[in-house]
Amino acid sequence: MGIATDDLLLYAIYFFIGSSLIGVIRVVLGPTVADRMTGLNLVSAQILAVLVLYAVREGRPNYLDVALVYDIFGFIGILAMTRYFAGRARRS
Repeated sequence: MGIATDDLLLYAIYFFIGSSLIGVIRVVLGPTVADRMTGLNLVSAQILAVLVLYAVREGRPNYLDVALVYDIFGFIGILAMTRYFAGRARRS
C-alpha cells in the first residue's frame, strides 16, 4: 500500500502553501529590509513550486506557462526592489 502520486503531489502542494505562510510572517515582521526581501523571494519561489506541482497533478501544461511568466515578473520585481533600496541606502 503505497501513496499514490496524486496524493503525494497534493501533500507537497499543502506543504509549500503552509511554509509560504511562514515566509509571509517574515515579510510582515522584518526586522530589516533584507529579511523582508528574503522572505518575499522565498514566498515567490514557493508559489512557483505550487503552480508547477498543480500543473503536473492536473496534467495541464498551460499552467507551466503561467508559472514561467510569474517567475519572470517575480525576478524583475526583486531586482527593482533591490535597486530601489540600494539607492535609498546610499542617500542615507
